[in-house]
Amino acid sequence: AGFVAADSSIVGNSCLYGATGGDFHANGRAGERFCVRNSGAYAVCEGTGDHCCEYMTGGVVVSLGTVGRNVGAGMTGGIGYFYDENGGFEERVNGEIVKHQRVITAAGEIQLRNIVERHFEKTGSEKAEAILDNWDEEVSKFWQVYPPSEASSAVVAESIVGDAVKVSAVAPSEDLCYLPIGAGLNPEQTTRCAD
Repeated sequence: AGFVAADSSIVGNSCLYGATGGDFHANGRAGERFCVRNSGAYAVCEGTGDHCCEYMTGGVVVSLGTVGRNVGAGMTGGIGYFYDENGGFEERVNGEIVKHQRVITAAGEIQLRNIVERHFEKTGSEKAEAILDNWDEEVSKFWQVYPPSEASSAVVAESIVGDAVKVSAVAPSEDLCYLPIGAGLNPEQTTRCAD
């Protein structure tokens, strides 16, 4: 249709407001207040408007494109990953509560990569494919946003508690939603954890 998915807004304002679980993949941009009050959903989009992750208490949000201002305002739980291809992300973060850093842990990189891979599998996203095709360079362009409650989690800090990292919000068997450090999802896990 002549549209570039990564540049097109396809979900409106307040998408996933108060979400409590599930996986969400949008092959395009979201409006303002994406995942506000999210408490458990794992969500991916290709950019957002203002106030992304505002008052978030859990879950994981990945934005593969630019975002508006006030990211993470009032965020008390969960993790956000933000692709910053051209710089400028840091000035968009509301630092009253949250901190931000590059993805510095193996567990964080595993979580992010698996979520981006699933996004590509579910949507055919050209943006996700381009990032995955050059992962070793592109991962350094992601920022990780987290509140104090997540500061000692395996995806944020090197102090790993246990030997697995959660890569999906829900699955029929909790065991299948955890990925051992250093491993990849096999086809059965992809089907059971990503649907």
